[in-house]
Amino acid sequence: MGLIFRLIRFLLKTAFLLVGVFAVVWIFATLFGQTPSSQTADIAIGRGPGWAGWFTLDADKRALIAALRQRAAEINAPVSTDTGLVAFTVSDGETAVAVAQKLKSMGLISDADLFVRLLQYNNVDTQLQTGGYQLRRNMSMRQVGQALFTGRSARQVITIYPGWRLEEVAQGLHINGVMDANRFYRVAVRGNGISHPLLADKPANQSYEGYLFPGTYYLLDDPTPEELIALMLDNMARQLPSNAVELAAQQGLTFYQALILASIVEREAALDAERPLIASVYLNRLRRDGDNAYLQADPTVQYAMGYQKEANQWWKSPVSLDEYSQVDNPYNTYLYPGLPPGPIANPRLASIMAVLQPAQTDYYFFVCRNPNCAKGEHIFAETYQQHLQNVAAYYGQ
Repeated sequence: MGLIFRLIRFLLKTAFLLVGVFAVVWIFATLFGQTPSSQTADIAIGRGPGWAGWFTLDADKRALIAALRQRAAEINAPVSTDTGLVAFTVSDGETAVAVAQKLKSMGLISDADLFVRLLQYNNVDTQLQTGGYQLRRNMSMRQVGQALFTGRSARQVITIYPGWRLEEVAQGLHINGVMDANRFYRVAVRGNGISHPLLADKPANQSYEGYLFPGTYYLLDDPTPEELIALMLDNMARQLPSNAVELAAQQGLTFYQALILASIVEREAALDAERPLIASVYLNRLRRDGDNAYLQADPTVQYAMGYQKEANQWWKSPVSLDEYSQVDNPYNTYLYPGLPPGPIANPRLASIMAVLQPAQTDYYFFVCRNPNCAKGEHIFAETYQQHLQNVAAYYGQ
């Protein structure tokens, strides 16, 4: 029996000793600045450094953690609210210091030295992945570091072409594997849920047709329709002059009305030099006849006709004069006076600027110089009689 008691006493002493050892280790770690990984999550990249646990840290590592923790808010705050994307390259053999300085010069991080120390803390300063990236301006310093360490960036690319209508944009997104066409179309045609200064005068019941600004967009994985449309609006806003609304008002238009007219110019014009001239024709008609002006723009009829299944195209071409009277739709500017209810396509900057700063002319008519509008050239006229002469001379009618 005595042997059993001695064994029990030995086991209890051993257990108390182990508890004491663990307590001493914990106290020692605390006194010497040990920081559990849960407390450094906001300065971690990937899974964080292997030494950021409960084990002994040297003075340099403790100082580094303390310095980063003091600036954790800066490390996790984006330097901009701009959602735009910036192309960035990490070259083979490029040091973390060089990468950080380049990021700073491009306005993607606030402090190059802080970024380098963040990489060093996470043991990834020598593990940045070479190659091309698309980085959002509103990424935090930690997110930028994460992207360069994992090699992940905005890898999806989509080009929206000038003159595409909403359905063509949705189709292009689907074909390029960016997102489901129906998903994008539902959001874009509904025309609400997105807040942006450019939308200030858009009627609530109108789609985002006209605002899907042409250009090449670099997207992160699985973007939402709202995110892409916001990028398009930001892209348009960056390229427009700051007084775009005032310029539209000088033409007697709201910005939304200017966008409607610009979409018509986009579909009519093939040559940049002619965009201001074509815009002047429609503006002259509106100024002369106001809401009773018949713009008689062929593309509005094409838009109203919609998808042509047999030809597998959205824009029926050619459209005969006889067909104009058969398309009873508010977008048909041969039958309905004034501007159509909304844009008929998504115009490029040159078409928008042509409306905001049109040529000063007395033109009211124009016709293609060649059959089927070969070469995209037009001849302009001030009177209907001159127009008829031009039609006979240049178009063979």
